[in-house]
Amino acid sequence: MWTSNAGLADNYVVFAQTGEVPDAHGISAFLVDRRLPGITLERRLAVLSSHTVGILHFDHVRVSADRLIGKPGQGFKIAMAVLEIFRPTVGAATPGMARRAMDEAIPHSLERVAFKRPICEYQLIQEKLVDMAIKVDASALLVYRAAWMHDVGKPRLFREAAMAKLYATEASQEIIDQALQIFGGLGVLKGMVVERLYRHVRAFCIFDGTSEIQKLIIAKDILRDQNLT
Repeated sequence: MWTSNAGLADNYVVFAQTGEVPDAHGISAFLVDRRLPGITLERRLAVLSSHTVGILHFDHVRVSADRLIGKPGQGFKIAMAVLEIFRPTVGAATPGMARRAMDEAIPHSLERVAFKRPICEYQLIQEKLVDMAIKVDASALLVYRAAWMHDVGKPRLFREAAMAKLYATEASQEIIDQALQIFGGLGVLKGMVVERLYRHVRAFCIFDGTSEIQKLIIAKDILRDQNLT
């Protein structure tokens, strides 16, 4: 379920129970060639915006032992290590969308006249623009910190990666929502940049770990530092 690039990728990383133990420590990872007999694309999933995801069906697919990634039972550990890198990259994608929405909203607020004044002269519109600017920069800085820590080989980036992913995705969704609000009725017209961004950004708060999961990761790490867990 929810396989990225389903039907497009040449290889899939498959996580499967291999029986070492009945919990997550019994999951192993395999690099599986999509051309193997028994692998079919059951269907592509039509989602809110243009993300290529789908459902793959495996019917008695035989995978050779040399396609094992790592050791038996290490699949969950491998997946978590990958997410530690992926989460800041998800966070990195969303401020770009938020910045584009802000770049659309600012000139519109200068040009749009309501009650004989450009709407940028109203304090509530100015407040929205200020919040956008602060959140875009704060998101970028959290992403940069996580990326820097990875580049210099810092161990255990769970908290920093989760913070970057959580804040950047949630803040970008808020920024784009407010940009759409500044556009008013025009903002919900199909084909408008802010309308497209509004649809596209929503999924980023879900995949590679939902916002709720990121909060649990951060809380656990905070408490671990205090020797409470």
